[in-house]
Amino acid sequence: MGFKVSSNPNQEICSALIAVNYFFPSSWKGFADEVFVSYKVFAAPVVAVLLHFWLCVTLDVQAACRDTTVTQELLKEGFHRDLLVKVELGEDAGGCAVAAQMHLPPGIYVDPYELATLQQHNLTKAVLFPDVIDVEAPEYLAEALVLLLFLEPDARCSRCFGAAVPVHARYHRPARGTRQAVVALQSPEVLLCCCHRMPSLGHLSAECWEPAEVDTPCSSDTNSPCQWHTTKHKPAYEESMLRVPVGLREHSSLVCALTLLTTGLCSGLILAAACKYGHFSQ
Repeated sequence: MGFKVSSNPNQEICSALIAVNYFFPSSWKGFADEVFVSYKVFAAPVVAVLLHFWLCVTLDVQAACRDTTVTQELLKEGFHRDLLVKVELGEDAGGCAVAAQMHLPPGIYVDPYELATLQQHNLTKAVLFPDVIDVEAPEYLAEALVLLLFLEPDARCSRCFGAAVPVHARYHRPARGTRQAVVALQSPEVLLCCCHRMPSLGHLSAECWEPAEVDTPCSSDTNSPCQWHTTKHKPAYEESMLRVPVGLREHSSLVCALTLLTTGLCSGLILAAACKYGHFSQ
């Protein structure tokens, strides 16, 4: 008897389950041999077949849904950066809108005024939650943000999408023993909206996409509501890290003393100049 090696590891697992069930049938007994009669398991093959079918289907669905890949990269240097997001779907989107939902920590923000200007020039399409934020607030007084970034299709790849948005680092508290604060960016969530194919996803795999709780139109150009769907994906790289320069807490006393001294000296010079050259009405 020969065995054929399958190139699909999921098929090998399923075949192994069938072989085990065939060559090693089980015989179970009741709770008490005196009361219940020993029986050759009748339900065991049925349970084994159902378990085998469920496991094989689950493995096949997981294998099909793992193809979606997300990458994000911080461009430029300093406090003002560009966040580039790229998505490669496991299947053709078929004209559906693709977006990336990002949860931005308090240490980083998107300027809503800058975002509005970019959208007026059709350079970026995004929705910010909340839409009103304090751009001057430090990190320890700011709130986390949610950014829904609409991705543009790549002309060279029918399954590839991407977009970039400017992000800015907030001021952080002085740290002890280090000159940098680390802001970690989680991998974005991939969203798909097929308004022209509602109520279904059309040709897309329903097992890979589930409804998402996103109350946003499919496009920033319209206000019509749409049902978004999300899928699990595998990030190609580790989460992005933004390193923000901070002051040393050990220098707090020195900085405060120099600040007070400079403020007092400048105030005295201004007052002296005003008394010497100022014209005061009687």
